[in-house]
Amino acid sequence: MPRNNYFQFKQFRIVQERSAMKVGMDGVLLGAWADASGAERILDIGTGTGLIALMLAQKNLSAKIDAVEVDPDAFQEACLNIQQSAWSDRIKTELCSFQEFMERTNQKYDLIVSNPPFFTNGVKAPVENRLQARHSDMLPLDVLISGAAGLLRENGRIALILPFESLQETNRLADLNKLYIARLCRVKPNPQKPKFRILIELANSPCTIQESELMIEFEKHHDYTPEYKALTKDFYLKF
Repeated sequence: MPRNNYFQFKQFRIVQERSAMKVGMDGVLLGAWADASGAERILDIGTGTGLIALMLAQKNLSAKIDAVEVDPDAFQEACLNIQQSAWSDRIKTELCSFQEFMERTNQKYDLIVSNPPFFTNGVKAPVENRLQARHSDMLPLDVLISGAAGLLRENGRIALILPFESLQETNRLADLNKLYIARLCRVKPNPQKPKFRILIELANSPCTIQESELMIEFEKHHDYTPEYKALTKDFYLKF
């Protein structure tokens, strides 16, 4: 995906000149896959440029959305992108960590989404805000899941995109927080490569799990599968 200063979607534009993490496939996958139907209140944790909050606002035409971001540069661009969208009256942005937000909010949510920091090990990026965006030091997965569980309304859901290797740990944390896997999609980039992401939806009441798999491309780069096109066609200009 090109690293332009902006990314144009069908119904909104993402300016990304200053944000550490640009528009990427992970955010688009989660925004397209998350089920926002029927949700009155939505929380986007680590909104970055505001991408997922805007995608959910496009999908659900009445929900009130809170978008939390800890990095000032990303926060400023999220505010700009939201102000320039058709849904600015329904999306509220807050500059703070999720931990700070948890302490001061009394709001409960029908849907909580997050494209959280992944990289718990390895070489850390030299730029501080990119480090925050990429590494889970700032928001460990156990803090994210336990915190989100405490902010759910009855029959609320949490939707996340995570590395494939996180599935076992996510299962453990779900059990610990009395959550249940409602939907699970295993994602692989192409036929030659192994699964590398999971899209997972956790519910706070017992449910039957719906499992699926998604392959993004065929053998040729940019030769996208019909399933990926169907998932993202409401957003990408090229589909």
